[in-house]
Amino acid sequence: MSHSPQSIEMTFFHFQGLAQVNTRYLYQPKRLKPDKLMPVLTGGQQGGSLKKMPDMPVVKLQPILVEENKTMIGITFRYSKKIYEALQCSSLAFWQREQKCFTIPEGGQNIQQLARELEGIGWLWLSQELVVRDILLLRRLWEQTYVKVASYITCPIDYLEKLFLLNYSMNTIRTYHSLLLRFLNSHNEKGLGQVNVFTEEEINQYHRQMVQAGAYSCSFINQSINAVKFYYQRVLGRHEMQLNNVERPEKPDRLPTVLSKEEVKKILAATDNLKHGCMLQLLYAGGLRIGEVINLKLTDVQSDRNLLLIRGGKGKKDRTTLLSQKLLQNLRAYYKEYRPKVWLFEGQFGGQYTADSLRNVFQACRKKAGVKTNATPHTLRHSFATHLLEQGTDLRYIQTLLGHRSSKTTEVYTHVTSYALDKIVSPLDNL
Repeated sequence: MSHSPQSIEMTFFHFQGLAQVNTRYLYQPKRLKPDKLMPVLTGGQQGGSLKKMPDMPVVKLQPILVEENKTMIGITFRYSKKIYEALQCSSLAFWQREQKCFTIPEGGQNIQQLARELEGIGWLWLSQELVVRDILLLRRLWEQTYVKVASYITCPIDYLEKLFLLNYSMNTIRTYHSLLLRFLNSHNEKGLGQVNVFTEEEINQYHRQMVQAGAYSCSFINQSINAVKFYYQRVLGRHEMQLNNVERPEKPDRLPTVLSKEEVKKILAATDNLKHGCMLQLLYAGGLRIGEVINLKLTDVQSDRNLLLIRGGKGKKDRTTLLSQKLLQNLRAYYKEYRPKVWLFEGQFGGQYTADSLRNVFQACRKKAGVKTNATPHTLRHSFATHLLEQGTDLRYIQTLLGHRSSKTTEVYTHVTSYALDKIVSPLDNL
């Protein structure tokens, strides 16, 4: 019947004395499903992130030159009355009139003292120009944002020392530190002594629940297994703990995001800033990682050989890559205008350009160019390799240019290239 007040009224009349008529289902609201899947777990979720303190003002430390070319550590922050008063009362900090900022002398012990003075009112953040080798200081800074409950377990200093002695990269050390900290504090009610005598099954159970949670990537879980394995075998000396038996989740074969040549052209043309344009062109023209671009020095541009020298890339490997002639002309114009001193790309106030700034430049250019693809600066590296393959470049040369140790890593680009696909006709087109 039609859905009208007259029809509903007639229905009540006809069924009077025979059945009960209820109209509530006629006005039932729509049930919308969420876009994301919701995992259903058996028991509590382990591997959850540590509780963090409420956000506090960030105090940035960076080296600056003061009178008589003396290097001090400058302190900058968005104005906070508590921080300003704490620095005024500090026995360490000194106000520089010319630079208009507080400074402290060099040395890890001075940063440690400043951290104690600002505890509870601000977080310390070190600029990339400060290369810290003080393990106690690094641990303090890396853990300053976490809530320290009574049962909180800090990362054992022996663990960090071993990673440093074996010359692991700073990124790997920081990743391992956070993953082991997460593991230890997931069992903090048992105490460190009991955690140190865990069996393989107890460690396996921790990672199994991370897999079941569905909230972590396979790479994240595999890194956690490696971090915990390093602790038990290399620090505690429990070589009988063969964590090779830990069930590692199989990593899905996801294809890298690749931009078309037209999209790359739009992004590169979206900025009028010569420095920004050169950095984006380097990412694409040489297949560089974002860290490799900001670590370039003036002497790494070998124009007479048409080569770029990449020092200390991923895995601490040196390599050479292409130097485009168009890029070389832009770099010469950039040098005449900006006159960098040591680093090829320097910040607004000197020193090395930051990775976050380059990411912001890329995203601003992508949005301005109207490119809808969810891309990052690393996408330009993927696009470089794919476009070379589509031009017919041998895969072995591409592997060398990208700095891949294994050819299997480079072979992923064979799955995203459109090379020769235009010659294949879909059967639908022949119907």
